[in-house]
Amino acid sequence: MSRICCMMNSNRPTKANGLQNDDLRVFKYASIIAATCNFSDENKLGEGGFGPVYKGKLVTGQEVAVKRLSKRSGQGISEFKNELILIYELQHTNLVQLFGFCIHGEERMLIYEYMPNKSLDYVLFDSTRCQQLDWNKRFNIIEGIAQGLVYLHKYSRMRVIHRDLKASNVLLDERMNPKISDFGMARIFMNDEQEANTMKIVGTLGYMPPEYVMGGNFSIKSDVYSFGVLMLEILSGRKNNSFYNDGRAFNLVGYAWALWKEGAGLGLMDPTLDDSCDKDQLLRCVHVGLLCVEENAASRPTMLDVILMLTNESMSLPVPTKPAFCTERNVITDAIGGNRPEMVASVNGISNSGFDGR
Repeated sequence: MSRICCMMNSNRPTKANGLQNDDLRVFKYASIIAATCNFSDENKLGEGGFGPVYKGKLVTGQEVAVKRLSKRSGQGISEFKNELILIYELQHTNLVQLFGFCIHGEERMLIYEYMPNKSLDYVLFDSTRCQQLDWNKRFNIIEGIAQGLVYLHKYSRMRVIHRDLKASNVLLDERMNPKISDFGMARIFMNDEQEANTMKIVGTLGYMPPEYVMGGNFSIKSDVYSFGVLMLEILSGRKNNSFYNDGRAFNLVGYAWALWKEGAGLGLMDPTLDDSCDKDQLLRCVHVGLLCVEENAASRPTMLDVILMLTNESMSLPVPTKPAFCTERNVITDAIGGNRPEMVASVNGISNSGFDGR
């Protein structure tokens, strides 16, 4: 880790063929310009909180994704270093692989493996592309994300809380296998540290648990909450901020809870799944998803528990209780009341710094 910091802080030019630090490469700016056709619009894959992402092709023929830190980005140099150091230390089949980085003047770029199917939200929330995701693929995505989180929370060399798990931060390879990405907001827990507190809230509204939004407290159970929301989105094909105006206004979590109480959990199912879906397995996923979004963090399962619940059908499940933030309105009004930590969050990718009552 210290070697990476020294490399990043060094003003010495890299070798023509790029430096090697174990498997991490320092790319020359000229090679990135050539790979991305000078960051052409045709090569642009999208844009997130970090900045634009471009497809590139190295002289070796290898395809890569180049994340270019925007000067207007809400994420800065500290987040760039955070993501670089964390991803370098983490290796798992369900985490995106970092090939290297490039620093040139004020330019900061991260070079990743290229994911041909882009992000989960790109496929899941499109009425045509979502048909590529039959039930087996969706369950595989759910299980893969869970395995990646178990690695981060329990089996990596350091315990990592992602803090911004959402559909746009899950990438899909050529076989639709999921890979968790975007570690700029992630936090390392040291030794026996179980919980931390911050006065600066970062993340995406709708995916953040109440203890974090209201008081700045976060733990591995924060990621569990985000995973629960994401799982309900995968099952339904709908975003969490969608409203259902049947006399009541719900977000997806609230809608799932209302259906569950009425014994109609299958009503959450994406209609495109009807022919391929294992109904019992889907109901179990809805059940586990609701356990993950319980208001009390201590009541939520660990991600290891989640995998056992999803894969062991004979395992009995506790009865879920009413989740936090059942309506979109409650998320906003609860967040702005009283003395709250500073919030730098996003709704559908739109950044917000704090909330002012109107």
